[in-house]
Amino acid sequence: MLGRSGNPTLNEDTFEKSRHYSDQEVMTIGGTVNKSFMLLALLIGAAVISWVMFFNGYDVFPFIIGGAIAGLILALIISFAPRTAPFLAPIYAVVEGLLLGALSANYESLYYGITLQAALLTMCIFLGMLLAYKFGLIKATAGFKKGIIAATIGIMLVYLLSFVLGMFGVTVPYLHDSTPIGIGISVVIIIIAALNFILDFNFIEEGARGGAPKYMEWYGSFGLLVTLVWLYIEIIRLLSKLASRD
Repeated sequence: MLGRSGNPTLNEDTFEKSRHYSDQEVMTIGGTVNKSFMLLALLIGAAVISWVMFFNGYDVFPFIIGGAIAGLILALIISFAPRTAPFLAPIYAVVEGLLLGALSANYESLYYGITLQAALLTMCIFLGMLLAYKFGLIKATAGFKKGIIAATIGIMLVYLLSFVLGMFGVTVPYLHDSTPIGIGISVVIIIIAALNFILDFNFIEEGARGGAPKYMEWYGSFGLLVTLVWLYIEIIRLLSKLASRD
């Protein structure tokens, strides 16, 4: 699932394998941006639904578990079959929206205002990375890509290990703690997640420049959404760690 991009959904091979298309239907950056807004709107709309349900007394825990499982399955399918992105990416956005809404509501019930803080920080980081990429402040060089990819894979393996050990009642030290080390780990993970945007922007730009097929606009916007969701979750977890120390 993890390709040459730190983002598990975007990699160079994807664009290389999708060269056979009509010259009249090609991927554009503008088209990818439009579809990204569509997916974000679906995600926010679904998040509002599970958020309201939580504060109306409904059990939204199934949205968290079901969203995590369904989201992973959808991400795998789209990653291995990019042509399904126009159909499955919107479903993925809704599924992840329900998950984020339920998760955010739970955090909000514990720490008032944390959701707004996490959302604003996520948007600021996204815009910051976009500007840094646009003005060449951070360039997606070969060495940069390899470093971010290696770090992302390492993080995913740690999370996988934590999940497996958790099934046996064993916790990975510091990963979920609100200790200085635990907070430091969260900060590092957020930095890696944010830098994944640089790789995402680069691959989308290369896909548009190389004339990838039109459906890759959905695939590119889906990839950005994956990173955005990851970043938001890491930020709200960090904020909860900081709030729990007060």
